[in-house]
Amino acid sequence: MGKPTGFMEYPRELPPKRPPDARVRDFREIPVPWTEAQSRRQAARCMDCGVPFCHAGCPLGNVIPEWNDLVWRGEWREAARRLHATNNFPEFTGRLCPAPCEEACVLGINEPPVTIEQLEHDIAERAFSEGWVRPEPPARRTGRRVAIVGSGPAGLACAQQLNRAGHEVTVFERADRIGGLLRYGIPDFKLEKWVLDRRLAQLHAEGVRFQTTVDVGRDLGGDELRRSFDAIVLAIGATRPRDLAIPGRDLAGIHFAMEYLPRQNREIAGDRVPEGPHAHGRRVIVIGGGDTGSDCIGTAIRQGAISVINFELLPRPPSSRPAHPPWPFYPMRLRTSTSHEEGGERHFAISAVEFLGANGHLNAVRTVDVRLAPPADGSGAPALEPVPGTERVWPADLVILALGFLGPETDGIVGQLGLELDRRGCIRTNEHYATSVPGVYAAGDGRRGQSLIVWAISDGRECARAVDLHLTGSTRLPTKGNGDLPRV
Repeated sequence: MGKPTGFMEYPRELPPKRPPDARVRDFREIPVPWTEAQSRRQAARCMDCGVPFCHAGCPLGNVIPEWNDLVWRGEWREAARRLHATNNFPEFTGRLCPAPCEEACVLGINEPPVTIEQLEHDIAERAFSEGWVRPEPPARRTGRRVAIVGSGPAGLACAQQLNRAGHEVTVFERADRIGGLLRYGIPDFKLEKWVLDRRLAQLHAEGVRFQTTVDVGRDLGGDELRRSFDAIVLAIGATRPRDLAIPGRDLAGIHFAMEYLPRQNREIAGDRVPEGPHAHGRRVIVIGGGDTGSDCIGTAIRQGAISVINFELLPRPPSSRPAHPPWPFYPMRLRTSTSHEEGGERHFAISAVEFLGANGHLNAVRTVDVRLAPPADGSGAPALEPVPGTERVWPADLVILALGFLGPETDGIVGQLGLELDRRGCIRTNEHYATSVPGVYAAGDGRRGQSLIVWAISDGRECARAVDLHLTGSTRLPTKGNGDLPRV
């Protein structure tokens, strides 16, 4: 390593953040840029651990110690090459990934881990600012055509890989802009959309074709798609939201997170948006304690909510790593997002049992506290039971349901093609990402269920390799952790 004693000399640091009272007035990103010297010091903390478990923690198999060492040495261009070899979009993961690699860091056993996610961000931004990220069109075309349905991270990664293999790739997106959840599900304070557009410009220049406002399965039938393309990849995400079927659910003022978040993103993009859920002057309750719930909290605060309260069904997790699961597995512990820092209340082990209202409109939520209890038969996972005497009523004008997603929509192209589903309702594939219909593949949340952006990119890359092998009988596309070095 460039600095074998770096982990003993330098403490873990992250870039400063804009103060909450300032950043809630806009939707711009929150971290403040820091210096090259600070990045290099953090890279120096990557210890010569012998067995880098961060590789296993990263679904992409990023060769993290290599580019950490290169950053410490000041060899930024080579660091960017090593990073892009395994990750098509490090500027996305460097902003949005929950960093399972850091939880698997060997230094993290008894010290704060290396700031891997931040260094990934710094390398990617340096590569763009220096002009090292350039289009990489293929040297020749194979004459094979591939349709990719869905333009989220899985679809975009798959598209870039297959296009670089020489196939003619067309990405279909039912929304009016490319990006999937990156475009309309992630608030701008976490990912400003110029970051997305910057990368899409590269894909355009490489020859990837995009068609928006095309709802495959309705505007374009499955049979027509199969006749026109040699292979189809479904990267349609897990967009069926989990509902909360309790009394009063039909009252006005209760919305799914993906009915709420895209409206604000469209407004920032300059669109004229119709009337819809907005938090200004409202008493807001967000039900669901995950990343999507956090995004709703930060958006509601910026929109001018009177109050924001967050309900989480499970008990409050510990602040430090619990005994189970042990290192290097990703632990369930309390995570405080930038949105949580900005205000609102968090309540754990609480369940909404009824929505209350008048004249068809929501005005309150009735809840009860819950606790873990052993299952009645003495086997299986613990159950949640209500705590007697803990009923409360919370005033509310707007409730946002951020309870996760159940799987892909099945009434469109999935049903039209007659694809087999697994027990969770996701698209069933084999180890080569192939569905039950020949020539049709699936990648991302649509096949694996609701997951992380880093898993989506990994799926897209691995699926592209399988499709290339199917179309040509061989492939030079890399497998996980063994990326060919791009021309950065």
